[in-house]
Parts: sequence; structure tokens; C-alpha cells
Amino acid sequence: MLNRRAYVDAIDERFFNRDLSWLAFNERVLSLAREAAVPLLERAKFCAIFSSNLDEFFQVRVAGLKSQLDEGVLLHGVDGRSPAQVLAEVNVVVRRLTSEQERILGEEIFPALAEHGIRIVAWNGLDPTTKERLTREFRQRIFPVLTPLVVDPAHPFPYISGLALSIGASVADPQTGEERFTRVKVPALLPRLIDVDGGGTFIAIEDIIVAHLDELYEGMHVRAPFVFRVTRDADMEVDDEDADDLREAIEEELRRRRFGRAVRLETVAGVPPEVVALLLDELELDAVDHYERASLLDLTCLQRLASLPRQELRDEPWPSVTAGRVLAARENDEPIFNLIRRRDLLVHHPYESFQTSTEAFIEEAARDTRVQSIKMTLYRTSPDSAIMRNLISAAERGVQVAVLVELKARFDEALNLNWARQLEQAGVHVMYGIVGLKTHAKLAMVVRDEPDGLRRYVHFGTGNYNAKTAAVYEDIGVFTCNPDLADDATRLFNHLTGFSRANWYRHLMVAPQFLRGEIVDLIRRERDMGPRGLIRMKVNSVADADMIAELYEASRAGVRIDIVVRGICMLRPGVPGLSENVSVRSILGRYLEHSRIYHFGNANGPDQPAWYIGSADLMTRNLDRRVEVLTPILLERHRAWLEQTLAYLTDPETPHFVLAHDGSWTRSGRDDFSDDAQGRMYRWAREQQERRGVERSNEGVA
Repeated sequence: MLNRRAYVDAIDERFFNRDLSWLAFNERVLSLAREAAVPLLERAKFCAIFSSNLDEFFQVRVAGLKSQLDEGVLLHGVDGRSPAQVLAEVNVVVRRLTSEQERILGEEIFPALAEHGIRIVAWNGLDPTTKERLTREFRQRIFPVLTPLVVDPAHPFPYISGLALSIGASVADPQTGEERFTRVKVPALLPRLIDVDGGGTFIAIEDIIVAHLDELYEGMHVRAPFVFRVTRDADMEVDDEDADDLREAIEEELRRRRFGRAVRLETVAGVPPEVVALLLDELELDAVDHYERASLLDLTCLQRLASLPRQELRDEPWPSVTAGRVLAARENDEPIFNLIRRRDLLVHHPYESFQTSTEAFIEEAARDTRVQSIKMTLYRTSPDSAIMRNLISAAERGVQVAVLVELKARFDEALNLNWARQLEQAGVHVMYGIVGLKTHAKLAMVVRDEPDGLRRYVHFGTGNYNAKTAAVYEDIGVFTCNPDLADDATRLFNHLTGFSRANWYRHLMVAPQFLRGEIVDLIRRERDMGPRGLIRMKVNSVADADMIAELYEASRAGVRIDIVVRGICMLRPGVPGLSENVSVRSILGRYLEHSRIYHFGNANGPDQPAWYIGSADLMTRNLDRRVEVLTPILLERHRAWLEQTLAYLTDPETPHFVLAHDGSWTRSGRDDFSDDAQGRMYRWAREQQERRGVERSNEGVA
């Protein structure tokens, strides 16, 4: 059982606090680093993910809470806490979790890695020959790019960029006794962990720099060097309603982000109090914002260890399979459009290949002479995106290509700006969405001239058009040329790219106009069925108070509600008279569970269910401030696939976490993570491909 205290003293005890719920999610991530059944390097990876998650939490959520505090915001959230109360509790939880992370690394992971010849060593732990070699490397590769900055009347305190590693020290003149504080930035473009012997021994680059600091301050005495790091507010504040040029506004905001307010100071242990006080004063932080670490700062560097080619210490490889019908089409050199025309196609990444389905769909469209136009939304993609290259190629050969690029996708703004420029230079029609909203929907449409007329092929997805994340994010996509769904997609694209007000959609549920009301209607239909009602959801977050209240009402009516949530859950399950029919569990594993699945057991009448997949979570921002799409899954065989997915995720024996009414999360299910829900799903997906292969062989024999 995770040792998380229950936060039940709020004004409205129906809701957990959003930020504390997020920290509970990151605690679940950290708990995977404790799992003995998880391979050793994967446990190190989960420690790195925990640190990366925490960095973003401070950059966005803690920064936002501090801004509210500065602005005198005293209003309580739906759970009843003020910003000051949340910050105080966040501080306590973060200190406990980071202490636990250091314990796991120091007592479990690092000693176990050392037994396998993998270690991170300190400078004093190196032999003289290795020190001499690293000194030469320092002078050749590191020293030339270092810039020592002193603080004195002629040199003000230097700007310290967010998340950059720095080395601070006191430097004294032996002749005058004058002493100054200095800072050296650790170059971000150099490797953080330096391979010492080519066999698994590493040293942190800051240790090498500290060992040679006297070479930067010739003739001076360098005293008490230490490593520190500053976290800054990195959230974007762009009002596109007032921006004459959204792209210019985003570019300006990206420049401003570099100078966001400091929200956290991290130092190694043992820094003199007067030096910490100096840093806090210059950064305009309070003592409570100082976090002392006994081990390395910025443990995201452990991803370097997790990538070592030591397969015996890593997860068993799960190469994606090509969906059975796609494989058959490829074997016959048949266009993917023929496949979709015969029947809708559902794909499940990364169990099934993103490259041979979604990327292939755009690639074939880009070179197919029958294709007249391609339209798609872009929220996040990769720097080397094959999809973007194919869109550019299609535009250059005369295909009408229109792409809605979301410039406000957090931490991907610069990349999306770059792609927008490249697309525009190739002749692609680039739009930036609807004023005041983020476009988070994932859809693409290809219009093809066929013998019987123009036909529209549409892809609806739960994940981004990003091949890199598609290898580690679990997502679902559906391809269709269903005329009704294509009409809805056309209406949505016209709304996004033109000047129109879409008043209805036949099948799609679209935010912000309709999604909230339609989900409420579906919940209430189940509520009216009483104990026969059934609601099942697989989402990333449940954080909208009004939606939670609707689910509580359905539970009171006897509806069974099963929720699989990856991250935040503000709903309190299992409370008598309120939510005793609600269960909440969380699944974590080698893949990040990212797909959203909604199942309503009686949406179209008694025992006539509806299934939806899409981009929207039950969060206020998804329902009210974003363009989101949920699309229905109409074919029974595709519904059966989703049913199997939920069956693996909700199996009592599969490793999972259960949320209790007091806010605690309990680890449940078997201990063997090699037989978790994702492993079972992967093996089942392979079996489906193999079964289809046998069916094709039998058809050939016949």
C-alpha cells in the first residue's frame, strides 16, 4: 500500500485535490522502481521518468499556484483548498517522494547495478590513469566551452536558465583575501554521463568540472564548490484573442519563457547556509522552495543507463506487429484505401505498427495520383516526422494540403513553429486553429477521386501523429470511409479552417460545443436504467467537478461505473451513499496508457451499448477550452477488440493500483510484471495477426 496520507479535511469532501492527485500518480510511477519483478535498468528508467514528471509539475502547476498566491487569490478549488494550502501540502509530499527516490536508488538500484558492472562513480573513486585521461578530455572538449561568471559590483548576479545544471563556488584572492561567489553553467550540449571505461562505468560531467575548477580561476583559491539547479515558470500565457499574429505572439512568449520566475532551487547536500541564502535572495525564493538532494541532481540522466545494450537487464523486446488486414494488403501490394473501402480498420499502437498503418496512410496519399486533398490536425509530432515530409511532398506535386498546427501545444511550441514554416514554404495551407481554444483533436482526411466519384478516407485517433511517442504510448486509431463519419469530419475541418459555426454532427462528439452535454446525456441514460446501467471509461484524467457529480448521481441510482485512469482522479470512489458503485484503478507499465475509451451499456436502449474513442479526458480544459473529438466505434469486431482491452486492464489478477475512498492507492494483483495487462495485450495482438495469417494460407490452399 502506498503510504500517502488521506486529504479529507477539505470543505467539499467529494473531490480530491487535483495537484495532490497528480503527485499520487507520480508516486505510482516511482513505485515501479521498487518492483523486484521489473528489470533493473527499467527500474532506473522509472526513476528518471519520476524526475522528469516532477520538473514539469514545478514548471507549470507549482508556478501557477505561486502566481495565484502573488495575485492574492484566496478562492478555494472545488476540493476546498486555497493556493497556500495546496503549496504547503505539495511541499511535504514532494520532500517525502524525493527522499524515497534517493533511498530506492541508494539502497536498491545502484548496488544491484554495480553487481552487473554498471556504476556512476565520483572523481575520487577513479584510478590515477583514468583521472589523467579524463583531465586531457576536460582540457580538449569541456574547458573551451565553460564560462565562469563572478558576482561583484561590476558583475551582477548572472541569469540562471531553467533546469540548467550550475556549479557554484567561493573564489578567494590569496593576496588580498577578497572573496567572491562564482557560477559556471554546465554545458547542456555535452553528455551528462561520461563513459569512463566503455563497459558500464560513468562519471557525471559536473564532477569532472568541479575537479578542475582551479583551471578556470588561475591563481585563486576555489572553496566549497557545489552543484545546483533552478526551475522556472515555463507555462505559456498567450491571449490569441488580442494577438494580431499568433505565430509572432508564440515566438515572443517562447523568448519570455526563458526568463520566467524561479519556483524551485535544488542543491546537493552540505551547501553552506549563507550561500543558500544568497541564491534564494537573488532568485526571490523562500527557504521552503529549497530542495536538498543527497545524490545527483537532475536524475533524468538515468535514461542514459536505461538505454544501455544490456538486454538481460531490460524489458523483453516487443516488436510491433503489422495489423493482419494491413499485412495482407501489403503482401498483395494493395493500396490501404482498398482495405478501408471494404471495411473500417482499427489499429492499436504500439502493439500494432504505427509506421505500417498511420504513416503508410499519409505516405500513400502523398504519392497517389488519385488523391485530391489531404487535411489533418497537428498537435505534437517529432523533429524528423515522416508524416510531415510526406505532406510537404504532396503539396509540392500539387495536392491541396491543409494542416491545422496547434502552436500552443505545451513544450512543443518551437517544434510546431518550425514545422509550420516548412509546410508553408512548400505551399501547404497552414492554420493555427480557433481563437481562444487549443485544437487537441487527432484526425486526418484524404479525398480521393475514384471511378464512382470522390471518396473521403478519415483517420480518427487517440494519440498524436508522432512516430517516436507511438512506440511507447498506447493509443488507438480507426480508419473509415463511412459517409456519415466523413460528413462529420468535413464539417469539423470546415469549422476549423474557415469561418463557420457547426451546429450539429451526426456521429462525432465534438468539444467545446457539444461534447460535455452529450456525455452528460449518456451518463443520465445509464442513470435512468438504475442497476442495469453500466459505464466504463479508460482515460488519462478525471478532474471536472460537474462530470464527477453526474457520475455520483449515476452511482446513487445503482449504475456500475468502472474507471481506468492513468493520472489525475479527483473522484472519490467507494463512499456509501455517494459512490459505492464506482471503482477506480490505474495501470502503469512499459507503455504510457494514453488511449481514451468510453463505453455506455445502454446508450441506444436497453442492452444497446455505445463505444467511443478519442482525444478527450474528463477535464474541464478538454470539455470547455479545447477542440476535441470522440468518434463512435461501429463495427462489432472493433468493439470486441476494445472489450478485450478493457478485460485485460480490469482483470483482478493483473498488476494494478486501486484508489480507495480515503485517497490512498493500493498495489494489487499478481507480483509478476512480465504477465501484466500490457504483456497480455501484446501477446493477444500477435495471436490475432498469426490467426489471420493462417486464414489467408487456408484461403490460398482452397
